[in-house]
Amino acid sequence: MDFSVVIKIAAVGIIVAILNSVLARAGRDDYALITILAGIVVVLMMLVPHFLSLLDTVEDIMNF
Repeated sequence: MDFSVVIKIAAVGIIVAILNSVLARAGRDDYALITILAGIVVVLMMLVPHFLSLLDTVEDIMNF
């Protein structure tokens, strides 16, 4: 896993935290929750290729 993936995940986390704070102060708690859920989905979609690569590696190791 590249270090750039960690930076991208951190950037998404910072953006989501800022949006959550702004929306919560504006009284839009429902939109703040949706923003958090969207951030989680974005990060999971970024990690799917890495999980698939991990599963392929484990499968190769188990097959000898």
